[in-house]
Amino acid sequence: MSDQHIASAFDRDLESVQAQIMKMGGMVEDAIRLAAQSLEARDEELAAQVRDGDKAIDALEELINERAARVIALRAPTAIDLRLILSVIKISASLERIGDYAKNMAKRNTVLAQLPEVSDSTGAIRRMCKTVEAMLKDALDSYVQRDAELAMDVIARDKDVDQMYNALFREFLTFMMEDPRNITSCMHLHFIAKNVERMGDLVTSIAEQVVYLVTGTQPDEDRPKADDTSTKLKG
Repeated sequence: MSDQHIASAFDRDLESVQAQIMKMGGMVEDAIRLAAQSLEARDEELAAQVRDGDKAIDALEELINERAARVIALRAPTAIDLRLILSVIKISASLERIGDYAKNMAKRNTVLAQLPEVSDSTGAIRRMCKTVEAMLKDALDSYVQRDAELAMDVIARDKDVDQMYNALFREFLTFMMEDPRNITSCMHLHFIAKNVERMGDLVTSIAEQVVYLVTGTQPDEDRPKADDTSTKLKG
């Protein structure tokens, strides 16, 4: 087998794995959007659709890992190509975790649908989800385009998600103090908001992988975090 033929086969394998990553990313974007919609509309059927869809996301991660391992085993990639393959594995892991958080949102929707609404909290969470969904789209675009600048922009926008979470956290505390009957609803809503904030962190991790893939160096680990409300209150 000629070197050219081996290189061609390697490129095809890489293209296949990266195509699966983009497919998985699209499924996760849908999961975020539908979970937020089901929460705001109190739509239990839509929430069930999100929970069922998570199985397909998990299966796709397993497939990506298997194919990536096969490429490493059979193609003897160079250092640069190995960096690409490892980034695929890490990105798929982050996408799988984001899907899990979307599923968790949908699970809590079943309980919240039976409880009184608390102001416009679900609307605020949906806006937060839209921000994360847009970040994820840009992170995936930056991966396809090998655009480190766009990836750095995604990283910077994580602070917006943290600030939205902090504002919701304070609102939930206020609602619970004003009326103890809000406690159960607010606790569930807080866990959902925290899940969305963690989605933002995982999207940021994807963007950081893109920066590393393009530049060969990790972005500054001391990126600003705005999620310190609960820490301050505990002190």
